[in-house]
Amino acid sequence: MMQSDYIVIKAKEDGVNVFGLTRGNDTKFHHTEKLDRGEVLVAQFTDHTSAMKIRGNAEIHTAHGIVESEGKE
Repeated sequence: MMQSDYIVIKAKEDGVNVFGLTRGNDTKFHHTEKLDRGEVLVAQFTDHTSAMKIRGNAEIHTAHGIVESEGKE
């Protein structure tokens, strides 16, 4: 089993969407979470999750630093 660091996603507005994408030949959405302002999701890349897409205004905390996504204006 693959072990990786956790990432933390903190919603800065209501309705932030987090999508988990599968690993393998065909990349597909396999999990979705909706966060409201102030909610936090702790996530990890796994044998099944190769990528995450975050839609909305959020802070993403990783071992490499903090990244902010932006919502639509």
